[in-house]
Amino acid sequence: MARDLPKVVLLDQGAFTVELAVKEIAVPHLWESHRDTSPDEVQERLQGAAVAITNGVALPAHVLEKLPELRLISACSSGVDHIDVTCCERQGIAVRMVPSYAAHTVAEHVFCLLLALRRNLLAYHADVVAGYWQASGQFSPARHSLGELFGLHMGIIGGGAIGQAVAKIAKGFGMSVAFAGRKNRRPDDDPAATGKLPFEEVIRTSDILSIHCPLTEETEHLIGAAELAAMKAHALLINTARGGIVDEQALVAAIMTKQIGGAGFDVAATEPPAEDNPLLPLVGHPQFLLTPHVAWASAEAQQSLLDQAIANVETFLREHPPAAG
Repeated sequence: MARDLPKVVLLDQGAFTVELAVKEIAVPHLWESHRDTSPDEVQERLQGAAVAITNGVALPAHVLEKLPELRLISACSSGVDHIDVTCCERQGIAVRMVPSYAAHTVAEHVFCLLLALRRNLLAYHADVVAGYWQASGQFSPARHSLGELFGLHMGIIGGGAIGQAVAKIAKGFGMSVAFAGRKNRRPDDDPAATGKLPFEEVIRTSDILSIHCPLTEETEHLIGAAELAAMKAHALLINTARGGIVDEQALVAAIMTKQIGGAGFDVAATEPPAEDNPLLPLVGHPQFLLTPHVAWASAEAQQSLLDQAIANVETFLREHPPAAG
């Protein structure tokens, strides 16, 4: 009897950085959980599985093609660039993700990066650590630039839950907000009809540009040398989405030549970044901040993410029971 139950495999419970409660799936099933799964282990661990749950474990076509019993991939993420969705469609494998679990935590991280850059927070903290303030003889040795958010114009690429949450916070700071339309829009794609402005206009007019779209073939290197050149000289670029959306080499050049005012990133094109990643030499630059893909990872958001991923599995198993043997 047990052999007829759908097998559910969680590939990388260790990707969660806090201890989480794993809710029981209220549908008969076989459960298997692994802390980590290397690329060489994926195929073996998913043999005979009906459901795969993955946070960051890649599921490429050459693996999926050898898993004929797989019926659902429940992604513990808001994007699926680590899953070959085209192959899934071809093989009839459903893919579910959790698009809005991190709206609050990622939006808050955007403003952590933004405020740290505008207020030169790290430089002022370093002054205190180094004893500069104590020895200065001044009550307020403001030797680094300080800027406000009030009155600035923020452009947002991506109008989903996270982009909307960022917009709400920005307005609370007294900023104006505009959402960008498609970069390469079709003739019948009118940005104004959705309340968006043309992509090029948002790039050109924003004091802050924040990215919240998925990484796809269409959005890879969405921000490249031409877009960076079109931005205001004091503009800040914030990316908490995916690294490949921005051309990293072009970004380094733009910051080093002061073409833009700076950038705050929580992502890199490859993660973890290799020693030769273009962004790493920028670490320590006063107008560049890099955090290690942690914007999503508040304890509250991680629990919500896992809960919703499990709920996606339960709903699928209820709606698609295994065929009677």
